[in-house]
Amino acid sequence: MPLDEELAAWLRLSLTPGLGGEGLRRLLSAFGDPQGVVAASRAALAHHVPDRIAAAIRGGAADDAVAATGAWLDDSANHIVTLADAHYPQQLLQIPDPPPLLYVKGRLDLLQRPALAIVGSRNATAQGVVNAEAFARTLSDAGLTIVSGLALGIDAAAHRGGLAGAASSVAVLGTGADIVYPARNRALAHELAARGTLISEFPLGTRPLAGNFPRRNRLISGLALGCLVVEAAADSGSLITARLAAEQGREVFAIPGSIHSPLSKGCHALIKQGAKLVESAHDILEELRLPAAQAPAAPPAAVAAADARARQLLDALGDDPCDLDTMAARSGLTAAEITALLTQLELEGLIAILPGGLLQRVHR
Repeated sequence: MPLDEELAAWLRLSLTPGLGGEGLRRLLSAFGDPQGVVAASRAALAHHVPDRIAAAIRGGAADDAVAATGAWLDDSANHIVTLADAHYPQQLLQIPDPPPLLYVKGRLDLLQRPALAIVGSRNATAQGVVNAEAFARTLSDAGLTIVSGLALGIDAAAHRGGLAGAASSVAVLGTGADIVYPARNRALAHELAARGTLISEFPLGTRPLAGNFPRRNRLISGLALGCLVVEAAADSGSLITARLAAEQGREVFAIPGSIHSPLSKGCHALIKQGAKLVESAHDILEELRLPAAQAPAAPPAAVAAADARARQLLDALGDDPCDLDTMAARSGLTAAEITALLTQLELEGLIAILPGGLLQRVHR
């Protein structure tokens, strides 16, 4: 289907090499709208942008990319949302550098819904994954669309929880909207495209370059009312998203953890800096002055909980990771008993085996 003139002008400008969002906004301010920009002479354009960029606009440097994007739009699930579009997320209009246009795959309605960002470590613990998914589902059922970045670990768990709840989930990509990264999240990306939303500010075909992801993070926080960090090391990229959220005037929340866990260091640093410590989704809803979701039915009790020796072992494990020898000393159980119980408890999802053979209790 041929592109209308207005959208073709938006794409021609956004895809012109070297122009960028700031330059495009400067031209829009000078000439009124994209069609006015592309109709302007090279000399007129050169008053506002470098001459080489003016020449690229007049010379149609982006024509092939515009045509490829037009073909992508033949799929009814694919959309381009510009700054002038009613579907453009109102939350992004509040940030200093909103992207001129967004490539969207999936539900446009989610771009206008109240949302919460959930981010954290790619190398999450089992408990962190459980927490992210549980918080996301409860918050989604309370009406908050869950926004994250489709990374492994906490991001993926947050998306799963959001999709399981009533308000679904939005993934902000650091690639073009036609590329799934990481490939291990391909099935999740397809589910988001079908029942949630994938968005990107990057042109189609953009590969996962390292510099794209900090830019993507400002949109994750910008789309949301607040940002929850579930697990983060002291140097985690999630802390960039939290910092951007604070700079954008969003609420920042963090889940505390064990003082011995490296993945708690980032969250504890945020709390020291003023982030709100949260122990439940209700804490977030209360801070945002939103009504709580109806409490879900209690899950069936784990089989292991009925076993006295399993309870004894879980009590001995406590809440911090420990090794097998420490477990044996604390519990008084034999190595054979512990090995059998660990298999049972791992199948029940009540413990996780960490790198180095350490064991961790998982609260559900």
